Amino acid sequence: MVELTPNSSFSLTIRLQIPNRAGMLASVTGAIASVGGNLDQITLVERTRQTVTREITVDAASTEHAEKIVQAIKELSDIKLIDVYDRTFNLHRSGKITIESKIPLKSQGDLAMAYTPGVGRICMAIARDPEQVHTLTIKQNTVAIVTDGSAVLGLGNLGAAASLPVMEGKAMLFKEFAGIDAFPICLNTQDTDQIVETVKNIAPVFGGINLEDIAAPRCFEIEARLRQELDIPVFHDDQHGTAIVSLAALINALKLVKKSFEDVRIVINGAGAAGVAIARLLQKAGAKSIWMCDSKGIISTNRPDLTPEKREFAIESSGNLADAMKQADIFLGVSAPGVVSPEMVRSMAKDPIVMAMANPIPEIQPELIADDVAVMATGRSDYPNQINNVLAFPGVFRGALDCRASTITTTMYLEAANAIASLVKPSDLDREHIIPSVFDKRVASAVAGAVQAAARSEGIARR
Repeated sequence: MVELTPNSSFSLTIRLQIPNRAGMLASVTGAIASVGGNLDQITLVERTRQTVTREITVDAASTEHAEKIVQAIKELSDIKLIDVYDRTFNLHRSGKITIESKIPLKSQGDLAMAYTPGVGRICMAIARDPEQVHTLTIKQNTVAIVTDGSAVLGLGNLGAAASLPVMEGKAMLFKEFAGIDAFPICLNTQDTDQIVETVKNIAPVFGGINLEDIAAPRCFEIEARLRQELDIPVFHDDQHGTAIVSLAALINALKLVKKSFEDVRIVINGAGAAGVAIARLLQKAGAKSIWMCDSKGIISTNRPDLTPEKREFAIESSGNLADAMKQADIFLGVSAPGVVSPEMVRSMAKDPIVMAMANPIPEIQPELIADDVAVMATGRSDYPNQINNVLAFPGVFRGALDCRASTITTTMYLEAANAIASLVKPSDLDREHIIPSVFDKRVASAVAGAVQAAARSEGIARR
């Protein structure tokens, strides 16, 4: 069983009343530590001569672990447990985003211009010249985050309502990292035709469409049809955002091990939306040898169960994941937790690169192979080299919106990846620093600039 590390996603705030005597707080922190809780902030709420009230923030590794921490505190004598709340649930209460007016309505004149009758003049201007919708409305800076809830994170088919917290979070990231107003559109259908028609019908409001958490293989058809039928950028982040950031990390990792895309053998475990998109983009970047695996092993030409996307990468070799990894230079995991063993990593070629991106539990825990790899990356924020889509999608849309690109192309993906990789200076490049931080403020603007330049070179920029 994979042991989880305490992290902020299972964070508790515990309010306690403690006797005002020396050593009482130490007994509480000791109890938390004894069951593996990770202490964070300790806040003094109130002090009297007899008692001290404190709030203690503790990171746990799971819901069960959090309950164990609380129970350890309850077992202490003279300690009164006043309240416990889950910080993640508290953060989500009432939702995480809001809509605010950009202009004040303080007078009858303001109202007359913002709404009727003045707004009628704007409507007529757009009716006469539809292009003005981009300058006179929110369309120029607004993205729809569209999902059917069929592949929510790594949790599966949870449906539209349960997908909403993720889409709200995505909207926050758009705003925080690129200044884009994004809105969650969670569709109560998983029918491909209905999804396509619905998105087409709401498209007049938006400058771009971000498809999110739609299961493969339907996601491929939905994206392809919308790109063909809409004149605004359509981007499936689970595919292309993951591919862009993975490529950026590999560009720098290969510099460290002094290998090239043309010479390495790459194993990709996971043949869904992300795996297929990564493979396609790596081919565009020059990769010649890609072995893709799914839950049944190597995607081989002799298998009768392959989708068109899988057949694209079928090879003559067959076997399981362990067979594929022997003498491979690179392992890329977008699959399931714990499917890779240390022995499988040790069977790889010299100076292997392992990018285990399953979340929240990677295909293999980094500490198990720290001495066996040249470079290790995961999708988690508590290990070095986090492969996080937020490095890509805000800048991709910022660039596409700013130049009013009619679509998003593979060239844009390649240039975005190169822009991300270039932000790690050669002097700073090492095995624990192959990718910039998600909080590096240069990232979104660098990606946006690269996307705009690519759009102009391809003749699809309309501004």
